[in-house]
Amino acid sequence: MPDLTRRTVLIAGATSAVGAAATRALIAAGARVIATGRDAGRLAPLAALGARTEVLNLADEAQVVRLAERLHDAGVALDGVLHLVGGWRGGGGLAGQTEADFRALEASFTALRHVSRAFDANLRRSPAARLAIVSSTAVERPLAGGANYVAVKAASEAWVRAVAQGYAKDARDAGEPPRAAAVIVRVASLAGLEDAVARAYVGLWDASAEDANGSVIEVGAGPGR
Repeated sequence: MPDLTRRTVLIAGATSAVGAAATRALIAAGARVIATGRDAGRLAPLAALGARTEVLNLADEAQVVRLAERLHDAGVALDGVLHLVGGWRGGGGLAGQTEADFRALEASFTALRHVSRAFDANLRRSPAARLAIVSSTAVERPLAGGANYVAVKAASEAWVRAVAQGYAKDARDAGEPPRAAAVIVRVASLAGLEDAVARAYVGLWDASAEDANGSVIEVGAGPGR
């Protein structure tokens, strides 16, 4: 496990099982964790683990910007963002892909855009920034019954690749080695893989930014995948 002492990581949407696993893994590695979510009660167990908790709706841009400003004013420098805002709605073939379901799922992409923009300057100042999202293997193997879900995941992956390109361009323009990496972590299902996803994120600090940036990591992939 890499030593993340003095690193600060924000977990966007931390109240899921994988959020708890990531909080435990990051704190065990020495990191300071800022866990965010909409429900103070569900954030309480993360505070008990040692995380700083922030109650906010990540799909509300103004709330995210205010958090970024408060952290900046307090001198808090971010070294990582793990984006876990998500959810599932699907089934019923293509006809079952309702507009209401799409809009509900789209909130995760909206939150990703808000968080990555609001904390972009902060992350770029880090000597070793690592931004990651948890996506789905369904992006490569979409089904009609999950079309809404996979469309949002594909958009999120495209956004992260754009972030990665920006990191690489900044390093080239400055004539410096890359320091920041944006990464996609894919799973077929999170069930039973929460700790593995957490380890994959913590392990990003073991890789060079150049190797990690723009990469796709499949967690729980079977032989030959």
